[in-house]
Amino acid sequence: MPDDALIHDPNGGMPRLLEIMRRLRDPDSGCPWDIEQTFATIAPYTIEEAYEVADAIERQAWDELKGELGDLLFQSVFHAQMAAEAGLFTFDEVADTMSDKMVARHPHVFGDESRDKSAEQQTRDWEAIKAAERAARAQTGVLDGVAVGLPALLRAYKLQKRAARVGFDWPQTEHVLDKIVEEARELEEARDELGPDQIEEEMGDLLFVMANLARHLGVEPEAALRRANAKFTRRFARIEALLAERGKTPDQSDLAEMDALWNQAKAEDKARQNN
Repeated sequence: MPDDALIHDPNGGMPRLLEIMRRLRDPDSGCPWDIEQTFATIAPYTIEEAYEVADAIERQAWDELKGELGDLLFQSVFHAQMAAEAGLFTFDEVADTMSDKMVARHPHVFGDESRDKSAEQQTRDWEAIKAAERAARAQTGVLDGVAVGLPALLRAYKLQKRAARVGFDWPQTEHVLDKIVEEARELEEARDELGPDQIEEEMGDLLFVMANLARHLGVEPEAALRRANAKFTRRFARIEALLAERGKTPDQSDLAEMDALWNQAKAEDKARQNN
């Protein structure tokens, strides 16, 4: 029988979590669901947990953040346990690889380079180091290494950021705005004259340029859209509450009434933010 002392030690820290994961995956005594999982089946949960971390931060739900970070950490532990079982690598090797990377990428902290340089210079140095790492992995293309599995809007932002480093970029924000107008017209033409595939393509082009505008304005588009989603959710919930006071649900209302309530919710929201 395995020693359960560590499993039940409330101060067991990282060794406790690693042992719990090992036990969950034990082919003889572990959890059937955990045993059946693979890298591919766990990957969606990993992405979901990362978003829940971001959501807690966006809402400043600091009490929740500890748990969400734990959930995300558990995903790393899960993947590392499966890798160890397959003889690929261990969790300690994951931690060592990350430590080596951070030390190598911060010579101004852990090496003999001077810390007396601007944040912009440090960013350029960081990108140069990452470029050298990609070259060592035979990733020679400018866009190599931008993960395909990223959310599409975030990937568009990162692709354009990479291309801009080698000069493939509009020099001024006004040029991006002009391109947005052009893409909007093409989308309108596709809607009126073309089929679903072309409409989807033109919609993608417009979103791609919108991501570029965000980069030119110094805005991370994924964060901006998350914020807009949260605002819409908050204000629509207020519409539902106001309708409930009238003994109604949204499907018993109409656009004119809900639009008026939206304006009320918007005004209330702005008043709270200004207080």
